[in-house]
Amino acid sequence: MSVAETSPKDRLRLSADIGGTFTDIAGFDEATGELRLGKTLTTPSRLADGIQTGVEKAGAHFNEASLLLHGTTVAINTILERKGARCALLITQGFRDIYEIGRINRPEAYNLFFQKHEPLIERALRFEIRERMDAHGRVLIKLDEEQVKQAVAAAKAAGVQAIAVLFLHSYKNPQHEKRAKQLIEQDHPELYVTASHELSQEYREFERTSTVAANAYVGPRVKTYLEDLRARIGERGFGGSFLIVQSNGGLFDVEEAKRSCIRMLESGPAAGVIGAKALCDSIGLRNAIAFDMGGTTAKAGVIHQGHVLMTGGSLIGGYATGLPVQIPMIDIQEVGTGGGSIARAGPAGALRVGPESAGAEPGPVCYGLGGIEPTVTDANLVLGRLGADRFLGGEMKLDLEGARVALEQKIAKPLGLDLTQAADGIIRVVTTRMSHVVRWVTTERGLDAADFALIAYGGAGPLHAVSVAREIGIAKVLIPRAPGHFSAVGMLVADLRRDFVTTWFKPLASADFKELLQLYGEMERNGTDSVRQSKIALQGIVLTRYADMRYVGQEHAVTVELPLSLFETADREGIKRRFDEVHAQRYGFSSPDEKAEIVSLRSAVSGIMPKPPFERIEQGDAKPSPQAAVGERPVYFKEALDYVRTPIFLRSALRAGDVIAGPALIEEHASTTVIHPGDRLEVDAFGNLGIEIRRS
Repeated sequence: MSVAETSPKDRLRLSADIGGTFTDIAGFDEATGELRLGKTLTTPSRLADGIQTGVEKAGAHFNEASLLLHGTTVAINTILERKGARCALLITQGFRDIYEIGRINRPEAYNLFFQKHEPLIERALRFEIRERMDAHGRVLIKLDEEQVKQAVAAAKAAGVQAIAVLFLHSYKNPQHEKRAKQLIEQDHPELYVTASHELSQEYREFERTSTVAANAYVGPRVKTYLEDLRARIGERGFGGSFLIVQSNGGLFDVEEAKRSCIRMLESGPAAGVIGAKALCDSIGLRNAIAFDMGGTTAKAGVIHQGHVLMTGGSLIGGYATGLPVQIPMIDIQEVGTGGGSIARAGPAGALRVGPESAGAEPGPVCYGLGGIEPTVTDANLVLGRLGADRFLGGEMKLDLEGARVALEQKIAKPLGLDLTQAADGIIRVVTTRMSHVVRWVTTERGLDAADFALIAYGGAGPLHAVSVAREIGIAKVLIPRAPGHFSAVGMLVADLRRDFVTTWFKPLASADFKELLQLYGEMERNGTDSVRQSKIALQGIVLTRYADMRYVGQEHAVTVELPLSLFETADREGIKRRFDEVHAQRYGFSSPDEKAEIVSLRSAVSGIMPKPPFERIEQGDAKPSPQAAVGERPVYFKEALDYVRTPIFLRSALRAGDVIAGPALIEEHASTTVIHPGDRLEVDAFGNLGIEIRRS
């Protein structure tokens, strides 16, 4: 993609990614093929102001844009920070405590002080309603409508803002949930109301309860946020389509986003993985780990054999005490380690980094905005990995002396270290923590991280990518163009997408393919109708089918992608082989002779949108031009156990085929790439920085 300095013209597409520290803007002019970028500090109390400033820095204007794509962390942060709405839950009589009992997991069996998950809705606000469906969707007990009205009146008197509705087996027959929601909205239009069948059509009542409760919990805040944001950008002249990035990496309309807020949990990170997938497609790379390190967190997702790895749900807050959310999403793992993560001297001489972040306000000490706690960014500055006068292209001057003083007083002296040891210790701690998140998305799926390339982005990703890769044995690192804006750019290559799930328990050997095709067909018709309702000109519609399968007698299933050709010939053996392969990959074994069964059917419907091209750059002659070399400075490398005079190169002046031997720094507006001694960098035809890691 080319980066231009001229003003965008007609047919402008904008994307906005709001992170904990920075707000990133990307603008693509379809008429000229130009990509424009803007970056500014996030304004937590006035998020729309940060978007406006970023758009201005990109040299764009809302009144020129036909489309705005948006990724945000407001939903996930609302849950993690426990700042959501006061909610009530209407649930089938006799099942009031299913939300609290959960799966009775005890991850720490010998920890006498272990505390299980804390529900988002307190027990006093969970109301039992007389009604009952059986597992086939047949009505056993009619809905007591008067009891629904009484329960909602009591909840309203208790000050609730949102109502969640979960009735048993509504994934088979949502009749009672629909009627209850209708009654509530008729009598209390001011309440945010959400029903479980709108979010999940799968069995497992605890997970469905947790999902609808989470949607109610974040709903009022996210709805208000989206409405305010749309009003603000409308005041600035935006009259185009406003789409939100889902956790599955696809786009959906803001009106749907307000109803299904929980689908936005991994909004920004998902866009980065989609961008990494598009990059892989452009260079023919089949296996890659998408590694995103920003100011607050580090995230990782996987592209395996050309496909983004998905999951049917996630535990928000971690396995030990997290709450499940049962929606299709990209399998992304994250850890609270970013450029703004605060370092502290812990008890018994331990050094701790994160998960608390300095964020954008006040930010790291070196930002000079009032921060007093040393952070990862301060450590990078002290070690020479960042230039005090070159941050954000020189737009933001960093306070080197302030960072040194904070590190000396808060870390070095309490731990009995010198300044360099303290700063290097911080980098080593975050490297180890981030290597864990990469292992979580590979090793836990039966994949060897060493077989993958690491695509690193985010403002801090290129600073740490080589260290993380070396820690886990990855031989190749790839830094895309504009890594500091990569998630925003990823939104521009995303498609409209709708995911559907139908629970269908059937032995594979006796599955009726006619019924199977009817179920897939119904999901795909709904998805096709939905994406066609958008005002976006689509290049086509792509259908992808999956099935959740397991061996007979197992409890948990694995998701298997099934090519459409298998259904054309009713190829049961082909489906079974695909399942065996996935099971062997995940668990290290398979049982080809054992019978398998289908648990759920899944279908993804994608409306393909026009995308910015990945453009080639000027060809060089292996040696960087004199204009690319912009000086040098001492940088500390643990391999040398000392500071090393390190050349600095301007990324915008590098050409395809240029080769640089480490140590070196590659600087650009929103990021710096660190090349360690002994490593080798080569610029590819699309301007990506390919780094070969020296084997120890």
